[in-house]
Amino acid sequence: MHYKSYTLANFRKLPQINYLSEQEIFDIEVVAHVFPFKVNNYVVEKLIDWDNYKNDPIFNLVFPNKGMLLEDEYERIANLLKNNAPKDELLKVVNEIRWAHNPHPAGQMDKNVPEIDGHKLRGSQHKYRETILFFPKQGQTCHSYCTFCFRWPQFIGIDSLKFAMKEVDILIEYIHRHPSITDILFTGGDPLIMSAKILRTYIAPILEAKKNGYIDIRTIRFGTKSVLYWPYRYLTDPDAEEILQIFRDIRAAGLHLTLPLHINHWRELITEEVQEAIYKIQQTGAILRSQSPLLRHINAESETWAKKWQMEVELNIVPYYMFMARDTGAQHYFGVPIVEAWQIFRNAYNKVSGIARTVRGPSMSATPGKILINGVVEINGQKYINLTFIQGRNPDWVGRPFFAQYDEKALWIDELKPAFTDKFFFEVEPVPEH
Repeated sequence: MHYKSYTLANFRKLPQINYLSEQEIFDIEVVAHVFPFKVNNYVVEKLIDWDNYKNDPIFNLVFPNKGMLLEDEYERIANLLKNNAPKDELLKVVNEIRWAHNPHPAGQMDKNVPEIDGHKLRGSQHKYRETILFFPKQGQTCHSYCTFCFRWPQFIGIDSLKFAMKEVDILIEYIHRHPSITDILFTGGDPLIMSAKILRTYIAPILEAKKNGYIDIRTIRFGTKSVLYWPYRYLTDPDAEEILQIFRDIRAAGLHLTLPLHINHWRELITEEVQEAIYKIQQTGAILRSQSPLLRHINAESETWAKKWQMEVELNIVPYYMFMARDTGAQHYFGVPIVEAWQIFRNAYNKVSGIARTVRGPSMSATPGKILINGVVEINGQKYINLTFIQGRNPDWVGRPFFAQYDEKALWIDELKPAFTDKFFFEVEPVPEH
């Protein structure tokens, strides 16, 4: 399949555009002025059921929906477009709306950016002691954009909202000075959208530093959607074999290689191309894990998750995480309340065997850390929400259970109130430097 990409500028040229009404097309254009929109021909032709597109989870995963904007936000953009407003006037309103949607949640800009010799590594994040996130400059895009994406600011053209780092040598020096770091997570965007030639310029120095004992990295991760959105990356693209060879080289250097795949629905796993790509990657020694947020309009049913986990196990993918939709972007549209999320997780968990119960969730990647929702408990006739840290900005927080007051509407940790005390322990305990 020859790659074709459609964005706001040209999506009216989609062969399937006739399935949509003129109002639906206009709604997509309105929302796509605020949130990024891109889809490729593989997703359009192989994954979407156009005879039932309104209820199709993959359509909702990639095509913006009117509900992603609040009513007044939608009307402001729509009126400007209908009146052919000047571009600068439209952009001003668009940016006002973007900033109102919390473009960088969980302290990404002010708490997680590492520093070395007074120089901030703007293309990295170091939130948890053992793991550093690296945003390679050439990997800050995707084959298609997910409508819920919590890193949507990477794609809207505002430099102050982007994470991107080109200099791998600075990263290596930072890791050398922080020997607690054992894992590098390449993220984006999608780092595996890069050519093999460019990817090797990042990987080769890391492997060399590891070989020489300068750093003690043990795991490399590539957070990616490429396997689901463009499996030809590993099958027929000109450098497909070289990408696979890079994976082999990482393993040959004695490092663990994991690809956390962003699998949002089991329908993404059904094509022969995806299944062949998965097999080829696994043959390099890489381990594939699956993760996804729980999303209204896409996968907010226990049956969907149980089927997804079961299919993953059959494909030798390790079910890894169910996340909560982050407090950014269109959370009001995609988000599922904490209590309901736990019920969906529990019901799905009950439907699969122990082999699939490697999955953890639902969890919130919040400012203090990765918080697991253990469930609802009753104490002396009163309901409470029980939570635990999987990861913490302070490592001592990990594994410590705590309680919040029961709240059926809360979508995020900052909407919960502590039980039995005035503050959660992580609100008063200090955060040590890495």
